[in-house]
Amino acid sequence: MTSDRPVAWVSPLLYGAVLAAGLYAGAAGLGDTRLPLFLGALAALAALELPAARRLNAGVVLTGQAVLFVAVSYADGSGLSRVLFVLVPFLAYFTYGRAVSVALGAGCLIVFMATQPRWYSNVESLSDLLMFGIGIVLAIAMAAVAVEERKGRKEIARLSAAAERQKMARDIHDDLGHHLTAVVVLLEKAAAYRDRDASEADRAVKDAAKSAKLALAEVRESVRTMRSGDGPFDLATALPRLAAPDVSITFNTTGGYSESVHTILYRAAQEGITNARRHANATKISVSADLGPELAELTVTDNGHGLNGAAEGFGLSSMRARVSAAGGQVVLENAAVSGTRVKVWIPR
Repeated sequence: MTSDRPVAWVSPLLYGAVLAAGLYAGAAGLGDTRLPLFLGALAALAALELPAARRLNAGVVLTGQAVLFVAVSYADGSGLSRVLFVLVPFLAYFTYGRAVSVALGAGCLIVFMATQPRWYSNVESLSDLLMFGIGIVLAIAMAAVAVEERKGRKEIARLSAAAERQKMARDIHDDLGHHLTAVVVLLEKAAAYRDRDASEADRAVKDAAKSAKLALAEVRESVRTMRSGDGPFDLATALPRLAAPDVSITFNTTGGYSESVHTILYRAAQEGITNARRHANATKISVSADLGPELAELTVTDNGHGLNGAAEGFGLSSMRARVSAAGGQVVLENAAVSGTRVKVWIPR
């Protein structure tokens, strides 16, 4: 239990301070120090801080610590060991929550007053009670902050994992979806031309095999990049990979842009080509990218019959989200006669 809680250094720090004060009191003859009991109880408290204590029930450990606090206080001649009782509400907060912690803190204050007869008429006792009360409040506040910080870190980890899963889903959709769509279209073309034009069917099969190999190569490249993190992504290098018998590519750049913008534009080109093949049955697709000094623009046009009223799917919504996050805009022009045009603008 103890090693898993935040600010686990608080208990050992107080144990060390009490040990030093008790040994000094014993050596200087201050008060009535029962050294064997004092050292034994502190050793037991230190043992409860070891990893082996994780296997014990949290309530049993807390009860044992409270009993040992009483033993240390009884055996300590310096009187400093009473500070250990601020750990009762502090430790209880992590196991039982705020309400129990506050109740135990109030109980410790009541016990402290009960063990100090006429504390209200003694300046020294009143000062001790005030300092003890402040210690209780600070201990509860520290525990509350630590718990909230731990919750915040867990939430950050959860959101980071969710963002990474969404990124992986987008990448799988954009990379594999693009190539698999090309494979399906080419194989359908091969089946359609099998009896009419054998050479055209063979060419389609070869192109399908090429797309399948590209898909496999990109998967391997993605895995290698995730492992090594080598090299920035460059649109000028990546965009020509999308070229095919039905896809023409033009690229121009006069301004420098971040790697994220290059990646967003590449994904947009992939999605535009995939939709043109899958939904518009296009036979001619052109992709133009112009990275100007102030604006990066990507346009994907096709000669298909449009999207036929189909709702935007995961790919287009992901594209819009990516472009919007970069401060850009996506415009979709869809017509059954003139085909589909997807325009992406991202400011520098």
